[in-house]
Amino acid sequence: MHNFRDLEVWTKSMKLCKIFYLASSNFPKDELFGLTSQARRSLISIPSNIAEGAGRDTNAQFSHFLNIALGSSFEFETQILIANDLGFFKNDDFNIIYSEIKHIQNMLAKLKQKFNTQTF
Repeated sequence: MHNFRDLEVWTKSMKLCKIFYLASSNFPKDELFGLTSQARRSLISIPSNIAEGAGRDTNAQFSHFLNIALGSSFEFETQILIANDLGFFKNDDFNIIYSEIKHIQNMLAKLKQKFNTQTF
């Protein structure tokens, strides 16, 4: 088992949740149960799966949950691209959020790669 709170990728994804929740509060109210909800759920899935994987017994199990978190990050990326195309973001919110999710994706990929080269 690993302490997920010590993982920078978990910390960054938690911070991104807060940033996105604040930004998406300005999205159209008729999207509250549509795109807004979908994007929030996929984003929340990232730190949640990192934490769940960290609590598993083996690195292989942890790696599996990192895969799920990575998949959720790409789902979230797609959803914010759609929201941006629809003009839902204000100011520079999209650029900040997009940059952060790309960084988190890279961190997740590198952490997964660590399992292939050494014991974590």
